[in-house]
Amino acid sequence: MSLLFTPLQINSMRLENRIALTAMVTRLSSEDGFVNQGITDRYVRFARGEPGLIVLEAMAVHGSKSGPLLRISSDEFLPGLTELARRIHGTSPTKVVPQIIHFLKVARSGWRQTVDMLSRDEIRTIIGQYAAAAYRARAAGLDGVELHMAHAYTLASFLSKRSNTRTDEYGRTLEGRLRMACETITAVRRAVGPDFAVGVRFVGDECIKGGYSTHEARVIALRLAQLGADYISLSAGGKFEDHVPRDGQPPYPYTGYSGDRCMPSHDYADGINLYIPTAVKEYLIAHGLQTPVLAAGKIATRDMAEAVLANGQADLIGMARGLLADPDLPRKWRDGQDERVVGCIYCNVCKNLDENFRQVRCFLWPKDSLHAPEIHEWSVPAWPGGADLQAEVRGTSLRLTWNRAAAAAGVQGYDIFRSEDGKSWTRLWAGNMVGYSDFSATAGTTWHYMVQAYDAAGHRSALSNVAVAAMPMPDFSLPQTSESASD
Repeated sequence: MSLLFTPLQINSMRLENRIALTAMVTRLSSEDGFVNQGITDRYVRFARGEPGLIVLEAMAVHGSKSGPLLRISSDEFLPGLTELARRIHGTSPTKVVPQIIHFLKVARSGWRQTVDMLSRDEIRTIIGQYAAAAYRARAAGLDGVELHMAHAYTLASFLSKRSNTRTDEYGRTLEGRLRMACETITAVRRAVGPDFAVGVRFVGDECIKGGYSTHEARVIALRLAQLGADYISLSAGGKFEDHVPRDGQPPYPYTGYSGDRCMPSHDYADGINLYIPTAVKEYLIAHGLQTPVLAAGKIATRDMAEAVLANGQADLIGMARGLLADPDLPRKWRDGQDERVVGCIYCNVCKNLDENFRQVRCFLWPKDSLHAPEIHEWSVPAWPGGADLQAEVRGTSLRLTWNRAAAAAGVQGYDIFRSEDGKSWTRLWAGNMVGYSDFSATAGTTWHYMVQAYDAAGHRSALSNVAVAAMPMPDFSLPQTSESASD
């Protein structure tokens, strides 16, 4: 039995499956903050894939300018959000909640406002803005609301052990650091009523020196659940404290190590952040709470996702980049078409586009596509003249080359598989080029390779022939010197 496709009730919101699109900035909105056609098309495309839950990208509860970012800061944004909710609900059973956010000021000079600069009146204003925004979410016909308390933003900075340097009741101790988050969720619950789903996303490990880890994250989660959070969504890192400065650009909190841990690339192990929901879930259960917990961070395969649920590490599987690469992933997994998934390779091109304030797209999409493609006709790619995969040594790497495949609907890309024994295969990379250099191969091992072509819908060719190559072991003996020769 698939746990992924078991429904989950969260307050009055029933999810048809346990796959959630976590909030991911698209940079498709204009600076006015209104829902536009690009935003609508992107989320309707996600809805066609039928995840259990869509969390709309972070939208501001206040009116400060910040480039292309959705807003929910006044009633003028209600018509667009209402129509977006209607379109998503009219597309599939997917439920949809907005992630609402408050952020402090950041300047190109590198200066940034910090939480110790806020007066008590300003804190009360921010709390009121969250409550009003949550009320608008309900008025717009959305299914719930998610409070953004993660990464480098206002509520996260109050929770932070490193960045909260206040010495009043909003700082110093863990109880003090919790105060604003507690006041915010209390005000939100009062605004939306008891039957509207309120989720919270926060960081389970700051991944910076002096930051908090899961030891305190467990306590934070417990307090938020006790105060009425209907689900807890967990992330990691994404902090200003270790950002990489860029001349003429405002600080961006995802450029350092903590940013890597927030969106782990292909260089990191699958499921690298799973220790976070595991610790939080155990702590909640130990205190008699069954509040659903969402796990995220490079949960790359269906087997891993099912195992997370089966092991009780989490109740929801959060995916952003994986669903960007293939929004139809939930339907394909549900229908037993796992082999047709266009799998994310965690190259983080999407992250880099966001960092540079450019429209977020996927490296695996056809060139110049604004959204994930949709191809319905059956057009299995084939190798007209055979794949003829070749592998040869090029210095300290192995170079793969093969013939181009063909398909009626066009070939979108090629999956590259590698094995050490010719029996156990892993997906090494994917791309649309005919050729690949394996820079992670080492001497002393015989490497086996295969490639497979796929179209935009994930229809796949037969596997290529197996190509085998081995780099010769280098000579590690030291060259003889004149002194050693004379000895």
